[in-house]
Amino acid sequence: MAKGIEIRDAHFPGRAPIDAYGNGGFRFADMSHRGSILCLPSGIHGWDMREGDPLTIASLERVLADASGIEVLLIGAGTNLRPIPADVKAALKSKGISSDPMSTGAAVRTFNIMLAESRAVAAALIAV
Repeated sequence: MAKGIEIRDAHFPGRAPIDAYGNGGFRFADMSHRGSILCLPSGIHGWDMREGDPLTIASLERVLADASGIEVLLIGAGTNLRPIPADVKAALKSKGISSDPMSTGAAVRTFNIMLAESRAVAAALIAV
């Protein structure tokens, strides 16, 4: 018997530069994703965050799980810069991760440069 459409967690199992962003999503590795993403050593994952949602330790759980391969986390907060809450910054620092908040566009550009330099970079990018 034929199955219906199977919805799986969005995940690209590799590292790739972000080719484009906007219109509510991102393009990378000849694919597109609608919504926010986490770019981690374990791959690019869909991320259930929208502009204006509070950044919490729980929302970055996957980042903390991948901490051994991350030195810098770029946080693309949407169209405007938002500070990282103190408890989130402390949780990242306790895992050896420095964090920088910026707009999503700036985070995409910085991520691509650092990735090309083979740096231990990750990005949490909120779709715009």
